Amino acid sequence: MALPDQLKKAIIQMPAKEKDKLLLRLITKDKTLSDRLHFELIEDSATIPERREEIIGRILRTSKSNQNTPGWILMDMRNLSGDIAYHVKVTKDKIGSIELNLFLMNTFMEEYAGILKTYSSRADTCALYLAKKAQVILNAFNKLDEDYRVDYIKDTNRMLASLYTLCSKMYARQMEIPKELES
Repeated sequence: MALPDQLKKAIIQMPAKEKDKLLLRLITKDKTLSDRLHFELIEDSATIPERREEIIGRILRTSKSNQNTPGWILMDMRNLSGDIAYHVKVTKDKIGSIELNLFLMNTFMEEYAGILKTYSSRADTCALYLAKKAQVILNAFNKLDEDYRVDYIKDTNRMLASLYTLCSKMYARQMEIPKELES
């Protein structure tokens, strides 16, 4: 929401003490903003590796929970994708976004290859999700600087190979997702 110029000027002219009180009240109402400020001001933006490791641990724990249907797998993947998106929103960690999403996709596609092997009406939504998620990861990967791409080409090709061996292969073909990237 854009503020009118007149209101901006009035806020700027407020005494510092009043501005601080208002600012603190507003920050407490927005968890994302509060977490972002904590990350930037208190943690001094130095905890990105620890935050990534925490999410990797969550992905590993969740992937070991023995889901037996594509629906449950999809639900777990969506929850973890939300955690990754929140991490990126708070930390602005674009490299971490690619790294964590690749890890999520590879872990789940390999762990549940048996369940996701064949296409069925029950696996349709999950298959579509996998293909769309792979497309998003590829788009982000293509925007990376060439130096960073080298670091993630192996994991990306692993994801693409799994994508074409599971129920998602039909959607991957429709979306014209490559089967492999050249290094």
